Amino acid sequence: MPVDSITVRVPGSTSNLGSGFDTLGLALKLYNRVRVTRTGGRGMTITSDIAPESREAATAMVVEAARRFFRQSRQKSFGFEIHIAGDVPVARGLGSSTTVQLGCVTALDALCGARLGRQALFEMVTELEGHPDNAAPATFGGFTIAGPVADGVRLLRFPVSPRARFVTLIPRFEVRTHDARQLLPEVYPKADVVHCLNRVALVSAALATGNFEALRGLFDDRIHQTYRAPLIPGLTQVIAAGVQAGAVGGWLSGSGSTLICLTLTHPERIAAAMQAELPDSDVRLLAADRDGCQVEG
Repeated sequence: MPVDSITVRVPGSTSNLGSGFDTLGLALKLYNRVRVTRTGGRGMTITSDIAPESREAATAMVVEAARRFFRQSRQKSFGFEIHIAGDVPVARGLGSSTTVQLGCVTALDALCGARLGRQALFEMVTELEGHPDNAAPATFGGFTIAGPVADGVRLLRFPVSPRARFVTLIPRFEVRTHDARQLLPEVYPKADVVHCLNRVALVSAALATGNFEALRGLFDDRIHQTYRAPLIPGLTQVIAAGVQAGAVGGWLSGSGSTLICLTLTHPERIAAAMQAELPDSDVRLLAADRDGCQVEG
């Protein structure tokens, strides 16, 4: 019997991880669920409660994702309703837009008989987003390194030990990706580029091998975090407080406003220290997601 409704669970994600701009990502156990239901009409309707200022953006995002899916899959388009629910906050640097787009195209693919594989859906969302750093971990789970190569997107994925805890401080204000990118310079000093290359190599090797202690001192980014700091009052102090309380290190998640510290011990103590520096915030103690996007039926 044809299936008329599909629900997809998609993890939120943290990206960049210091200097890994548009390249490094890690899936977190913080989820959105996207339900797509086939209708008899045409077009798309969002049935979930979304703030008025967000509804227009969400509608445009879903419409473009559906258009891209039907064109690339060569499936006949159909009308549908989409319901978005979960815990991934909007405009906080935790991959909210990726959860919506990936959930949408994955559900549409399932309704059409699951003809496309994960790699194709991942590349589709990468095209929609313009970079793979959130799309990769959200699709495959774990720690990912991804980038465009030739006509596709190459991805390496590594599991993350459940010992690692990600103390996630979520300020109660938004940072729009477009605004954050506007602050970045067009040209960087050679010393900063070399510094970035060094940090990306070391962070990638440490996370890929599970050598968390080797991450100490490696999140001193000079590519994006320094320039975006004015958007997040207390950024430096929050991360420093987390490290002082025992964290291995900390970073600005995506373009913000979320700040994350990685620790192997005492996550509650680290959370308290971070939140003391930025009280107008919420804290989540998270582990890494290992499964990525999942069709729940």
